[in-house]
Parts: sequence; structure tokens; C-alpha cells
Amino acid sequence: MAQNIAIERVDHIGVRVRNLDRAVGFYRVLGFAVVRRAEGDDVAIIRNEHGVELNLVFNANAGDPATNILMDVRDKYPGYTHIALRVASIPETVAALNENGIPIAQGPVSFGESGQISVFVRDPDRNVIELRGREQGVVEGVTRYVPKPALAGSMCHQRGRPARRNP
Repeated sequence: MAQNIAIERVDHIGVRVRNLDRAVGFYRVLGFAVVRRAEGDDVAIIRNEHGVELNLVFNANAGDPATNILMDVRDKYPGYTHIALRVASIPETVAALNENGIPIAQGPVSFGESGQISVFVRDPDRNVIELRGREQGVVEGVTRYVPKPALAGSMCHQRGRPARRNP
């Protein structure tokens, strides 16, 4: 039998963006700060106080800036559809998003009886970020996720264009 690779954890996530300054401004609201820019490459490494690291690859130059090719078009291409980041408090997260003018694309939504509640946002380049809180107790305005027919769905499992919800 072949030996398995012992993955310990996710090291970092690469996110392609069009404009570094605009992306850094957005991710700053999520608690990230620039650690360094890679020498000779279009990559900025950002990290939060808990060691979560994102690599902002700032060389996006194709496609409609208002469309995410993996989430907003009818044809479904393979690829990563979103990142999910754990937050301590969904109510505090929603308040911070509202205070910073970041629209909530979906949520707050629960995915079962586990107490996990998520809100979904889009960065300036339409990349999807799920902000998930665990063991949240009662949170105002939460809807329960119910899978929909093939042309609808959550941001997480989306098959069509999402309905917009602005706070």
C-alpha cells in the first residue's frame, strides 16, 4: 500500500487580485496586515494576529472585473470557490462589516444544528470569503440553509448568480 502524506494544516492561501492597495485595504478590515512583498514576484504576504496567512497575487488582468469566473457564470469551471475563515463572534463580525461598508452577500446562515453560523462577503475582486463562527448561540437574523434546485444555492455551493443582500 502506498504511503500517505502527513498534511499538518493549511499553510497559506493564494488569492489573485487586480489591485494590491485595494485588496490590502479590504483584508485589513478582516485583521490582516502586510508582512512583506516577495522580491521579483507579484505577491504580497499578509497575516493576521493568529498566524493565518494569505498570499495576495496581484497580477489579475483578464476577464470582467465585475464577475468571478468560478462563481458568477452559468458554466462551472473546476477550482477553489471560496475560503472560510473562523471568527469568534458573528454579531461582532456583522457589526464590523457594516461599520466598514462591506456588504454581506449571504447570511447570516446556519448549516445545521451544530451552532455554526456563516456570513459570506466578496473582496474587491469578487473572491468569496466565508466568515464562520462556531457555537454562536442565538444570533439575530439567521436563516437556515436549505439546498436549492440546480440553478440556485448558497455562496458556498453556488450554481447561479447570488441574490444580493446589503445590510
